[in-house]
Amino acid sequence: MPRSVSRAAIAALFMVTGGSSAIAGPEAVIPADYALVWADEFDGSGLPDDSKWAYDTENNKRGWFNNEQQYYADHRAENARVENGSLIIEARADRADIAKFGDWGQQQYSSARLRTLGKASWTYGAVEVRAKLPCGRGTWPAIWMLADDKTTPWPDSGEIDIMEHVGFDPGKIHFSLHTKNGNFLLHTESTAQKTVSTACTEMHRYQLRWTPTLIVIAVDDQRGFSMKRPSLKRADWPFDGPFHILLNIAIGGDWGGAQGIDPAALPARMEVDYVRVYQKQGS
Repeated sequence: MPRSVSRAAIAALFMVTGGSSAIAGPEAVIPADYALVWADEFDGSGLPDDSKWAYDTENNKRGWFNNEQQYYADHRAENARVENGSLIIEARADRADIAKFGDWGQQQYSSARLRTLGKASWTYGAVEVRAKLPCGRGTWPAIWMLADDKTTPWPDSGEIDIMEHVGFDPGKIHFSLHTKNGNFLLHTESTAQKTVSTACTEMHRYQLRWTPTLIVIAVDDQRGFSMKRPSLKRADWPFDGPFHILLNIAIGGDWGGAQGIDPAALPARMEVDYVRVYQKQGS
């Protein structure tokens, strides 16, 4: 989940050069000929469904990327649970409680990072996630996708950011693609942003349409980002293989913590009403 703090400048660059575009106006992000192929409606209560979600905890001991400050818990209801028809991902300031875990890496905060890796993945299609975001300073929720291919390192393997939000800039939603030739390390990532003033008080639909030649990302059928395939080179377009979905709240980090972490902002929740995946019928 690598990120840069200079998103506005990069977004402006790509809108000028044509690398991506922020486009207003409603559209059917999920075409009529796409069928639902996977979903979690988060009915019931308790821990997330193990047949659909895995917990990403592999960097807890050594520390997470971008100088993030959270510990990602495994099967811990305080950080990830289903209640009242929604998935709750909750970040907490509870150092004393998480210090007992064997993979604890001295973090002050706990959270959860759920992914469908090993459970379900897709090549092309559409994703819709209806969610309400946290807005506290220091929070950094994301809805995103990574390649299943672990033999190719990031960013060569690709990343699709359907939604990112940093709490010090409430209501500003960021969309990005990362590739070998276009990523934050080179200050060349394809990115755009859109203001959603009620992102932290109301549910919104964060949407992706992904084809062999085009990626579109939108909120409530309002396009925020689009990018046409620039070439046949994998360095420019690594999006031709299976990708999985991730949902998480990071705390702090180079971008999310650029203006510090507000202790009063925690606990902080991302509430997810559903996650739905569609693919073109016959594909």
